[in-house]
Amino acid sequence: MKRKLIAAIGVAGMMISIAACGSDDDKASSQDPKDRKETLTVWLMSDAQSTWPELVADVNKQFAAKYPNVKVNVQYQTWADKTKKLDASLAGDKFPDVVELGNTETMTYILNGALGEIDPKKYENSDTWIKGLKDTCSFEGKQYCVPYYAGARVAIYNKDMFKAGTGSDALPATQDELTAALDKIGAKYGKDKAFSPLYLPGRYWYAAMSYVAAEGGQIAKYDEGSKEWKATLSTPEAQKGIQDFVDLVNKYNHGDKTKDEADHANVMANEKTALLYGNGWESGSVVDPAANGNPKLKDKIGTAGMPGPNGKALPSFIGGSDLATISKSKVQDLGEEWISLFTSEKSEEVLASKNILPNNTKQLEPLKAKPETAAIANAVPDAWFTPIAPGWTAIEKKETLEIMLLDIIKGKSVADATKAADAEIDSLINNES
Repeated sequence: MKRKLIAAIGVAGMMISIAACGSDDDKASSQDPKDRKETLTVWLMSDAQSTWPELVADVNKQFAAKYPNVKVNVQYQTWADKTKKLDASLAGDKFPDVVELGNTETMTYILNGALGEIDPKKYENSDTWIKGLKDTCSFEGKQYCVPYYAGARVAIYNKDMFKAGTGSDALPATQDELTAALDKIGAKYGKDKAFSPLYLPGRYWYAAMSYVAAEGGQIAKYDEGSKEWKATLSTPEAQKGIQDFVDLVNKYNHGDKTKDEADHANVMANEKTALLYGNGWESGSVVDPAANGNPKLKDKIGTAGMPGPNGKALPSFIGGSDLATISKSKVQDLGEEWISLFTSEKSEEVLASKNILPNNTKQLEPLKAKPETAAIANAVPDAWFTPIAPGWTAIEKKETLEIMLLDIIKGKSVADATKAADAEIDSLINNES
């Protein structure tokens, strides 16, 4: 009931905001586009600035052709402080009109009424948006943001090390075959005590929850009767997955087991591991000198689907970004048009050409056969996602899952650690962050 109440308050507030600016929008949108003279402020993450700046420039050029007197002010943000800055700006009167949000961030802003409702029919390929992304923009049958791009995690491995250790430079297809190969690689490179056949950091909760998903478990489950989320890490399925993960960490990670995955590409760049589980784009970071990578490993780093338990591929967390308008913006209509151009089929093709997964299954399909993207593209259909719950952001801020994993690595039983994590999740997950 609390979720409903929170949602009702948030949506009611949003409707007031929309109503308040609706008359301005209607008046402005009825003007000749050439007579519009507002400023449209767009917050994009720095990836767009560093990796696809030509797409931003082209979209602004298309937009200017229709609205020659509207100024588009693109401001680039970093993941470290974006939500803090956004919260502060929304509390005042200087806020973006369009904002990029990570897909685990959207629900908080949907429920507090910060995002404007959008009509999917205004956006190309909306009928084939990737479900895992579309769901993060949806609440009670309405859509509050537009999928931008997707990401998935895969096995990233050193082909030369696998060849030297096993006689083959291919990644094994099953977890049993993989662990047998890692044993051989460990024997080959074991003189180096800092070498890890598999570098799997102990606090890496995205990886741990993939093993939970592989065993049929979940972080939490929504109960249709009570209309509330309930933590489920104490179920036998989830506990089995967590034990799988911890066993791999303890046997094959010979580095600091208490770290997270932030520097795992650098570990591979320094040739201290043969295998890691990371975002597809991190294979480029391993060899990119600008990212402290090792260019000598060019053509030696491969990607593939990560072998998981029970003879199946390991389900991947589906990450990505969405774009939304701010509900109290006076130029929501312009924001919607800019987003429409930025997520058009033509724009998504630019992302796909850079091996970034597009927002729809139609354009995803060719990438499943492309060697550079096959592993991540094929990981999308079976991917899992965090609970789309009002309190999820608070759980991430409390690092509930990281602390649970760290406790297990330090010796706490899986049963006790998951019981404690479930209690904390239950105290937070149904509350607005």
